[in-house]
Amino acid sequence: MDKTSLLMYNEIRNSIHHLGVSVLKIIKTKDYAEMSKKAANIIAAQVVLKNDCVLGLATGSTPIGLYENLVKGYESGDLDFSKVRTVNLDEYYGLDGTNDQSYRYFMNHNLFDHVNIDKNNTNVPNGKAADPHEESIRYDGVIDSMGGVDIQLLGIGNNGHIGFNEPNDEFDRNTHCVNLTENTIQANSRFFASIDEVPKQAITMGIGAIMKAKCVLLVASGEAKAPVMYDAFFGPVTPHVPASILQFHPNLIVVADEAALKIVSEKCPEALA
Repeated sequence: MDKTSLLMYNEIRNSIHHLGVSVLKIIKTKDYAEMSKKAANIIAAQVVLKNDCVLGLATGSTPIGLYENLVKGYESGDLDFSKVRTVNLDEYYGLDGTNDQSYRYFMNHNLFDHVNIDKNNTNVPNGKAADPHEESIRYDGVIDSMGGVDIQLLGIGNNGHIGFNEPNDEFDRNTHCVNLTENTIQANSRFFASIDEVPKQAITMGIGAIMKAKCVLLVASGEAKAPVMYDAFFGPVTPHVPASILQFHPNLIVVADEAALKIVSEKCPEALA
């Protein structure tokens, strides 16, 4: 997206806000547990309505409760994942799927091993690919071959990253290998024995692939996310806050708890559901 288009959009968005009209509907929940349940219900509805749907999945601490609720839905007989297909946002470059810090391992441990999904229908970038550029091209081809993503789950980093699309001077369109920022390395170090063990690169779906999803579901929890939640959805659209591009998505659902929406609640209470 060029700078002229961004400027024009931001002027229109600001005019709408001055009129007191919200262009974004956000679902506010009491706490993490309620956030997880409501977000899981949205994905569950997609699985029920289209049993061979393509789910775009995310990792990190925020979606764990959501996955637990999906497992409960399967165990109760309400959900059938046998025809569901999945694509994950990203993977650390340098880790294979057997490493307990890889995102393939994460998905197996938190969801795939506990439901009746065919793992041949689950896709995560290959962190051990000899050529990350070729792997990125291959992964975009996998997504396209499925007809795109029906619903893309996202978290949001403290610096506004989605997937591993870090703050930059421009939006990266396609899947690519990225050098992780010190902010992201520090945030992810809690999952490793030491910060030195955190990979410095990752393969991530690009902004273009994320924006092609028919629906985007972003989840956020905790007061640490409050500043970026305001900046991403009520600030200017800029690649320096990658999640801000989601203001352009025609079917965006945000589910976040009170703590994550603290600043939004103070400055834009009319935007909250």
